[in-house]
Amino acid sequence: MPDATDKPKGQPHAVKDRRVPISATDRKEIEQLYAAFLRGRAQLVGPTGKARMLPDSLYSFLLELIGLLSEGKSATIVQNQAKLTTVEAASLLGVSRQFLINLLEKGGIPYHKVGTHRRIYAQDLFQYKARRDGHRHKVIRELAQAEAKEGLYDREPSSADED
Repeated sequence: MPDATDKPKGQPHAVKDRRVPISATDRKEIEQLYAAFLRGRAQLVGPTGKARMLPDSLYSFLLELIGLLSEGKSATIVQNQAKLTTVEAASLLGVSRQFLINLLEKGGIPYHKVGTHRRIYAQDLFQYKARRDGHRHKVIRELAQAEAKEGLYDREPSSADED
């Protein structure tokens, strides 16, 4: 007899959404914690009261995480070697699953199959995302520079432009 943790066969792997709402009180505490982190090195205090300095890598990670939260941004923590489903990967990229599959089939992102299911390593997905975002920023920067060079930012809009 299946127990409550068994999932029916044929059901897609569900991504657990572990969003935690941040109240105004929590946000204020996060901002105070971030300010304290910026003032000096954090220490980890164990149950016995013994304090230990945080390793540099953990300190940097926590500083970045708390900084994002203090700005009201969200953060997703994914292991570098995590294997993502196409649904999870598409969600992280902000694209449809079908768009992602087409991208995978064209060789845009490396993937492997587990049976008939495609899996993408998180590190490969994030490398693609960094390339994609870098290319987007470059194109936008070049477009803005070309428009500035043509004087489009200095021009007053005409009545024909307002239509």
